[in-house]
Amino acid sequence: MKLGSKLRCVQLSDTGKVREHNEDAVSHDPEIGLLVLADGMGGYNAGEVASGIAVKTIMELVGDACRRGPRSQPDPETGLMHQSIALRDAVSRANKIIHQAARTSPQCEGMGTTLVACLFWDDRASVAHVGDSRLYRQRQGQLEQLTSDHSLLQELVDRGFYSIEEAQRSTNRNYVTRALGVEPWVEVTVQEFDAQPGDTWLLCSDGLSDMVEDEDIHLTISTFGGNLQRAGEQLIQLANEHGGKDNISVIMAGVVEAFPESSGIFDRIRRLFG
Repeated sequence: MKLGSKLRCVQLSDTGKVREHNEDAVSHDPEIGLLVLADGMGGYNAGEVASGIAVKTIMELVGDACRRGPRSQPDPETGLMHQSIALRDAVSRANKIIHQAARTSPQCEGMGTTLVACLFWDDRASVAHVGDSRLYRQRQGQLEQLTSDHSLLQELVDRGFYSIEEAQRSTNRNYVTRALGVEPWVEVTVQEFDAQPGDTWLLCSDGLSDMVEDEDIHLTISTFGGNLQRAGEQLIQLANEHGGKDNISVIMAGVVEAFPESSGIFDRIRRLFG
């Protein structure tokens, strides 16, 4: 199913005010509803290599899986749909490739990347993430963070050592507990959510979420409505105005209309005469 008319998508990336080069990588394919954002780290230019490998691998593997067609039955072991499994497996494969490259190329030693990816299908979205790159969804005037950071600070919040407000003021926000390429195997968090017309979905690196409060993200999306390009530009501008201490990347997707999968002859007949 082609989703190009169902989704509006934009991607933007900025070096920020402090870093000399941009180690983030972003890509999207609105026809299959795939959005991928990675925030690289480790060594001069090595982070850029890691994030680039991650995005390229996932775009290719998930694209191939989507072209093979949907499967309607969930996996009996995990309960996840085919789309979620394809996304998870692509992220795991990217991890192996990055880890191997880091082991065999001295200039890439220690490299890794955080990642968040989203695949839309059948009025739903599969989300996979590793690290502290985030996904938000704004629906009916409410902004919700759908991913939970794989970070030391988030673990301390979960255990009650910090409140959310205290965590937002912390200067030690960037110690991630998971990243692609650091180990031969990585645990990928995969979730499935419903998607509705009017939703705005935002993938971002921590260059945005560390610099701009959630309330300001919410207000920016609300202010510019369906103008995703302008909203994305404003979010990057806000991050730079607040210090721009890291690379800043965003991918935004607006759901224009529902995109249910056709499941049989009655759906085809209904579309023919609808």
